[in-house]
Amino acid sequence: MINKTPFQSIIDNLKDTGNYRVFNDIVRERGDFPKAIWYGPYNIKNIVNWCSNDYLGMGQNKVVIDAMHTALDQTGAGSGGTRNIGGTSHYHVALELELAKLHKKERALLYSSAYVANEWTLISLSKIIPNIVFLSDSKNHASLIQGIRHSGADKLIWQHNDMEQLESLLDQVSAQNQVPCIVFESVYSMDGDVSPIEKICDLAERYGAITYIDEVHAVGLYGEHGAGYLEKLGVQDRVDIVNGTLGKAYGVTGGYIAADGDVIDAIRSVASGFIFTTSISPVICAGALASIKYLKDHNALRIQHQDVAAKFKRKLQKAGIEVADNSCTHIIPVMVRDAKLCKKISDELMDEHGIYVQAINYPTVAVGAERLRFAPTPLHTDAMIDDCVRALIKCIKD
Repeated sequence: MINKTPFQSIIDNLKDTGNYRVFNDIVRERGDFPKAIWYGPYNIKNIVNWCSNDYLGMGQNKVVIDAMHTALDQTGAGSGGTRNIGGTSHYHVALELELAKLHKKERALLYSSAYVANEWTLISLSKIIPNIVFLSDSKNHASLIQGIRHSGADKLIWQHNDMEQLESLLDQVSAQNQVPCIVFESVYSMDGDVSPIEKICDLAERYGAITYIDEVHAVGLYGEHGAGYLEKLGVQDRVDIVNGTLGKAYGVTGGYIAADGDVIDAIRSVASGFIFTTSISPVICAGALASIKYLKDHNALRIQHQDVAAKFKRKLQKAGIEVADNSCTHIIPVMVRDAKLCKKISDELMDEHGIYVQAINYPTVAVGAERLRFAPTPLHTDAMIDDCVRALIKCIKD
């Protein structure tokens, strides 16, 4: 019989420090996003969701839902297996072609999630290039960190967005005749800031480095067609491997990479996290395909999204509420800087005001950098914004 003491100790410690995670039981209301229903400990309550990563509400879009209904009626529920054994459908093929076209790459490769895509692509790169060295931004996502760690390859960490340090490390790696691979994100999800992509590309070209970018919080949201920050800056051709998700702005689930044809072919041939897992359902592929095509043609939705985010941020700042200094995207972190207080405010917003925003505590952010992470969407109205700001002022003062 298992000894439960170490498990209980972990849980007790998380509760004592204010870092115990509580998953709120909610049901989204189709056609009425961002409204939802919360199944609380004592009652059922109507709420407004302010922390969804369904940034544009595409998970509720009729075009996406209709495409998924059609695929469900045509193919059934699941994919039938791994991509090699019965798990490749026309929907998978069509979606990969569309993703490659979106990112202006030769090919794309679907994974079960963007986390898995990051982890197993980086592991695969170390198998393909034995003398690779990963140069990782200090604020990279856990999936990038784990992929580098599990690859067993050499790694060097540069302080977030510090170009001088990155160049110094590139010089060091080049002097040792190793292959540098710069791993970074475009939009960083907890601070809402952006990497100096063009400067990173300049350094990569100077030192012959591979570039690997995570565009998870940018695909669908930036660029004229929603291809991400690389498209926004006009530098899609300057980054070797792009990672993206279908589970945020595109409203479904799954992840992918896009790159040169030979690069994709080699990675799909050695990535165990791709080879030995059931492929995502054709139903999901159909929804993602419809979402990508829709957002390519509806740039106005992205403009509206940015307008709502900017308006919300201005009202917070006018009210004297601290927003992270470096936030410059659709992600708006309200700084609390105390784990227990952060959870208390989050609970009060939900209990008293019907406003859902999760507390973000360690280890997602550093101790002392706790925050409430707001993600306005084009569907948040002016009335919702005003209600949220008023409630937040009251909860912070209390």
